[in-house]
Amino acid sequence: MPADAPHREYRSGSDLRTLRDALGSFATGVTVVTCVDADGQPFGLTVNSFTSVSLDPPLLLVCIARNARCAPALISASHFAVNVLQTGQQPASIRFSTRDEDRFGTTPWSTGETGAPLLMDSLGVFECERHAVHEGGDHDILVGRVLRASFDPTIDPLLYFRGSYRRLHFD
Repeated sequence: MPADAPHREYRSGSDLRTLRDALGSFATGVTVVTCVDADGQPFGLTVNSFTSVSLDPPLLLVCIARNARCAPALISASHFAVNVLQTGQQPASIRFSTRDEDRFGTTPWSTGETGAPLLMDSLGVFECERHAVHEGGDHDILVGRVLRASFDPTIDPLLYFRGSYRRLHFD
């Protein structure tokens, strides 16, 4: 390697830290998945494991950590929403990723057509009915059938890459 060439670190291994760091090299959007329980109590969780599954029928999935306090409510809810966050919603992402008891107290939201909480000013929102739940290691894979989708094409997404929040940069 020439002396003026930038140093690059290449790691390999089977330990959890290497796996986590390698997975963190895939930039993701940030979502908050929300529902209400049988008593009408709102629940929500920051999730970056989100993807489209099918357009016909319209299906998406999110992965919910089994040890998350709100996992039972999210997995058992008949309907849920996936709120795709925009750059101004980083505080909400942090709030919904902690053990804060009142996640909805300082986050503006409304009730969607399916009864799930919708975070105000989100980049996009998918209102879903539970289609299936599959086991996936220490997570449950929640598949939803999209009943309603909305988005705002004028705002940028909140991104997560290598353990930090990021913004789009266009050259």
